[in-house]
Amino acid sequence: MDAKAVIAKRVAEFLNDGDVVNLGIGLPTMVANYIPKDVDITFQSENGFLGLGPAPEAGKEDWELVNAGGMPSSILPGGMFFDSATSFGIIRGGHVDATVLGAMQVDHHGNLANWKIPGKMVPGMGGAMDLVVGANTVIVAMVHTQKGKPKILNNCTLPLTAKEQVNLIVTEMAVIRVTKEGLVLEELGPEATVEDVKAATEAELIISPNLKKFGLDN
Repeated sequence: MDAKAVIAKRVAEFLNDGDVVNLGIGLPTMVANYIPKDVDITFQSENGFLGLGPAPEAGKEDWELVNAGGMPSSILPGGMFFDSATSFGIIRGGHVDATVLGAMQVDHHGNLANWKIPGKMVPGMGGAMDLVVGANTVIVAMVHTQKGKPKILNNCTLPLTAKEQVNLIVTEMAVIRVTKEGLVLEELGPEATVEDVKAATEAELIISPNLKKFGLDN
């Protein structure tokens, strides 16, 4: 099983026709590969794009046209460029329907840690802090564990990106919704059982009465 592909495909199915969506660096960028042809999504990039397209073919890259992660991208017909002030005006103004980000840790409060490991040099938080507060829906797309250790915790131990902003967590093992009552296990990945998910998750899970499987066609 290609865990990242399973995650990206399931996240893509949560997006709605007409949405403006920001995709974070890494795994989240794969979500664009699984948008159904009959669904129109406008991808926004915090470095100044609306209408971002797929990665160009090898040899056709334009290094003056890159996404927020510094990787070559393309722009679709009708797409536009603007400065950072306008970009963050869109984000802070609540005009981004959903943002999809990776994470190092998420906890049962919906707290997110995805930008810094103490002792390691990082360039900064980037747009993540604004995105998770400004977007209407925050989806964390990540593998369930890191070197066998849980990433879904009772309480984050790494520096937070934002507090109580995560709405949905999608991993190769589960779809988990953050609610006031706690973390609700709504779906199981194609190769996971409830016992598997519990064993790989530090935080307590509420099992949905409508629990189902996803990714059976992957």
